[in-house]
Amino acid sequence: MDALGDRSEWQRRYEADGYLVIPKLFGPDELAPWHRRFVAIVTGAVPPARDMLVMKDVMVAKGAVKPESPEAAIAKVQDFHNDPVLFGYVTHPKLLAVVEAFVGPDIKSIHTMLINKPPNVDGRHALHQDLLYFPFRPADRIIAAWTAIEPCTRANGCLCVIPGSHREALLEHENPDWEWLNLGYFGAKGVDGTTERTHLEMEPGDTVFFHPRLLHGSGRNRTRGFRRAISAHFASAACRYLDPAASAGGRRPFRLVRGREHDGAI
Repeated sequence: MDALGDRSEWQRRYEADGYLVIPKLFGPDELAPWHRRFVAIVTGAVPPARDMLVMKDVMVAKGAVKPESPEAAIAKVQDFHNDPVLFGYVTHPKLLAVVEAFVGPDIKSIHTMLINKPPNVDGRHALHQDLLYFPFRPADRIIAAWTAIEPCTRANGCLCVIPGSHREALLEHENPDWEWLNLGYFGAKGVDGTTERTHLEMEPGDTVFFHPRLLHGSGRNRTRGFRRAISAHFASAACRYLDPAASAGGRRPFRLVRGREHDGAI
């Protein structure tokens, strides 16, 4: 047992359910700089870092909704690996201590997002598996971390998961037949709305870690406030591409955040 809890219990719960929630992994003083940085970026006080995508919600981009503020226009800030403040989340020792328990000592950051679910837009994300986006394996050495910056509730569109679904194969994905769909928000085929879900209501600082085959998604924000979270995906530095040609160009720069590089790996 240590300050973060019993690692054998982490492993048991993660293997059974495909996810693990650690309450209050971060305190208010740790969350505040990431929240302030997001606001500074979307209001123009700080320019976006190189490679960063500040993505408007599709309903705003297409003129169906007029946002009440700059913050209300944005669905997410993606690829913040060159932002020194936001990337502090990815390299935080408390986060990496948990990641290491699942992927091993040699860790790369492979994707980063600060997700801002504003009011007055659809904003849903159908049930999906993140492994769709990662053409390397083994899948068991890839993990997501997702930390609530503000309260995440069923009312404002918290994450929902299908416990145990990580034990199934990677499903085919498609664009859901929805009127409003943000770019890249695919859904798994054959997973309908009657599937029993577990809703992960979380307080600020609570952090969920989950397997890339875990089916998960989120609903609409039906409140007047925001649902904000910061997230990163990690992989073992020993992971290898399914197709070696896929490693050539056009991909995000993966950053080694702990341990050592592996020859011929990602």
